[in-house]
Amino acid sequence: MLTIEKYGAIDIGSNAVRLLISSIHEEEGQTTRFKKTSLVRVPIRLGADVFKTKRVSDENITRMIDTMHAYHLLMKTHKVVRYKACATSAMREAENGEEVVKLIKEKTGIQIDIIDGKDEAAIIAMTDLNDLINTDATYLYVDVGGGSTEFTLYHNGNMITSRSFKLGTVRLLNNLVSGDVWTEVEQWITKHTSEYSRISLIGSGGNINNIFKNSGKSAGKPLSFLYLSSYYELLNSLTYEERIWQLNLNQDRADVIIPAARIYLSAMKWSGAKDIYVPKIGLSDGIIKSLYNEKLKNHK
Repeated sequence: MLTIEKYGAIDIGSNAVRLLISSIHEEEGQTTRFKKTSLVRVPIRLGADVFKTKRVSDENITRMIDTMHAYHLLMKTHKVVRYKACATSAMREAENGEEVVKLIKEKTGIQIDIIDGKDEAAIIAMTDLNDLINTDATYLYVDVGGGSTEFTLYHNGNMITSRSFKLGTVRLLNNLVSGDVWTEVEQWITKHTSEYSRISLIGSGGNINNIFKNSGKSAGKPLSFLYLSSYYELLNSLTYEERIWQLNLNQDRADVIIPAARIYLSAMKWSGAKDIYVPKIGLSDGIIKSLYNEKLKNHK
């Protein structure tokens, strides 16, 4: 008998706040299917406040409350049976983060969990990543956010190591990343990938998804280092307004896409990767999977 339930995942990042609603299809004797029903994104850019002042501004608190109200109503109309809201880098560093979480709970009923970098990487690892990687290959998974980037190394289908760095697009835009951080990232990648002769990148995040979409490549095919390098040069050759008009980018994408491309290119250079796969997965997908795993555990 086929059963269908809807789950919600709220990802409160440093650049945007997303709501993913997925339908979970269960049929006895069959592999469970996860089907994306709706994805809504609001570009609040919490990191622009927090990385400079260590606080979420009053204006962004109001925007957060309005957004959570809207997401609450959307989940209600979609008949979502369970949800989870996770906040990452910006809310982790905000001195008033816990205060904001409490206020949002009071005003909207939405409970937000502030998760650390390790938890973030672990949730992302719950996605279909293992279905995408070959068991006899080596991959460096790179998830670029506004405030941090998570790196996870996979070999022969197993996770070898994972690390989160305060290297994000919003931080880079605001000149808040020191040379020491770049050096630390380079040393970590070089140390953990040097023993592998052939390695590919797996990239996730809105920026690499956008680059992949513009490439015209079919799903499952990788982007080459050469293509990403030339696209990065193109982005740098255009003004902010030209990137919006000529490349049809959203206002909140047209600036962060450049530092994002730089992070992916740097990771490819330091790991020796010649290709990057873009499977369109991220924290929201991991939250949905974690909710489903919790359900299975509770029903045992």
